[in-house]
Amino acid sequence: MLKTPDEIDPAFRADVLAGLAEPIPSIPARWLYDLRGSELFDDITRLDAYYPTRTETALLEAKMPEIAALACDGCAIVEFGSGSSTKTPPLLEAMKPRAYVPIDISGEYLQDSAARVDAQFARLPVYPVEADFTKEVILPAEIAGLPRLGFFPGSTIGNFVPRSATDLLRHFRDILGVGSKLLIGMDRVKSVERLIVAYDDPQGVTAKFNLNLLHRINRELGADIDITAFRHEARWHDMNGRVEMHLVAIRDTGFTIDGQRFAFAKGASIHTENSHKYGPRGARLLLLAGGWTPLAEWTDDAGDFALILAEAQRNRFAP
Repeated sequence: MLKTPDEIDPAFRADVLAGLAEPIPSIPARWLYDLRGSELFDDITRLDAYYPTRTETALLEAKMPEIAALACDGCAIVEFGSGSSTKTPPLLEAMKPRAYVPIDISGEYLQDSAARVDAQFARLPVYPVEADFTKEVILPAEIAGLPRLGFFPGSTIGNFVPRSATDLLRHFRDILGVGSKLLIGMDRVKSVERLIVAYDDPQGVTAKFNLNLLHRINRELGADIDITAFRHEARWHDMNGRVEMHLVAIRDTGFTIDGQRFAFAKGASIHTENSHKYGPRGARLLLLAGGWTPLAEWTDDAGDFALILAEAQRNRFAP
């Protein structure tokens, strides 16, 4: 159903129009996650080819006693980009927090996942916050005064270029406060073959997820994009250490959004997502640049994925 002007997120319209007008057309990855996009991403996480979710979940379960002992006591857990909250229950079970605050940009999906957590942990106060965590986030007044643990799993930090990732980590520090802790998941560098198949699965679920962005633009912004003129493509960019997702035009095509005309020649693409991969030193340096001091790190036996616990530090003016 086409949304009315009052229902359309003005930031979505602005980002789409500005991004498609760039010399290298791109749209921020957060707009992939409407209700349908979130559902498709959940499907992706269950694919054999998509190792990150399976590996991180197993790592959380195996290391949870150690993590719980170091992370916080009587804290509020604040999850950034909570999605379906599938990785959260082991954390809540082990840490016995005094509150859980899931933050997500998809309101419908957020309410459903928060309700499931609320049903599973009947005595735990759950305060869902519908927000874009890259922007201003106002935490519930109910957790004022509680120590805080930020939870940012899924290697979502990899969706941001290093400059933006550093800014985001500083933003998290401002939201949570100095002295708070952050448990963050980061995917490690590995063979290009494994990476590409993880982001371009044989079943075509990731392709549906990527192409859903065009469906959303048509539905919410009244565009006339011919979806069949584009295909999904995953690329490894070695210099930048990342997998990129693109929507590539398979023939010359054009479309109109909000009165603006856009044309794509065959082979041109819309860059929709990055997934940066970090080695151990790079991961720790990124956290330090963002104002977080690493305290402990856990990896799976194969070294495919890392969980890092860090503490928010005050700004320092000298070594």
